[in-house]
Amino acid sequence: MNAHQKFEAALSHIPLVGILRGLQAHEALTMGEALTSTDWTLIEVPLNSPDPLQSIATLASQFPQALIGAGTVLTPDDVRNVHAAGGQLIVSPNFNPAVVREAVRLGLVCLPGVMTATEAFAALEAGATGLKLFPAEMITPAVVRALRAVLPADTRLLPVGGITPENMSSYLAAGANGFGIGSALYKPGMKATQVQAHAMNFIASCREPSTTRRC
Repeated sequence: MNAHQKFEAALSHIPLVGILRGLQAHEALTMGEALTSTDWTLIEVPLNSPDPLQSIATLASQFPQALIGAGTVLTPDDVRNVHAAGGQLIVSPNFNPAVVREAVRLGLVCLPGVMTATEAFAALEAGATGLKLFPAEMITPAVVRALRAVLPADTRLLPVGGITPENMSSYLAAGANGFGIGSALYKPGMKATQVQAHAMNFIASCREPSTTRRC
């Protein structure tokens, strides 16, 4: 599967992006195993982590079934470096049209960070695969519902920031397609067994029968 096929498959199965901020390169294999053992296949290593490109290279080579990439991607050079390391996923805290265009040129999945309808439409026009709604602490389910009402129906919306198993159902009911999960999943110093347990908890919460719109 190419990058976009992996992304669509993950959205229909486990639409959760694991954000491994602060990951050490020597931990990449262990943490990758912890997540993929639960069938979690969307993983990003923010570029402000220690030696992120080495971690991305390890994850991409060892877990080809997963969509591996980088977060905190700020420049076209960053995009090229992630691509060279084997990454296929580009996630940013902001919308930079040059970053989106370079990701599109290289055939990568690109999720720029947006907060407003203006940013959202501009990012989609530039070719974004989907939209990272960031920070979600400032983007309530009501805001997601309002954006969903005006954006193209097939727009992929992924709130990021402050997402927990307890608040996912409200976002899903409002029209979110998935989530980015950071410190509630992984923090530096955690054991792989802890990360695996957190992953399973998020997956279970996505699939609860009581959830109005399940992951």
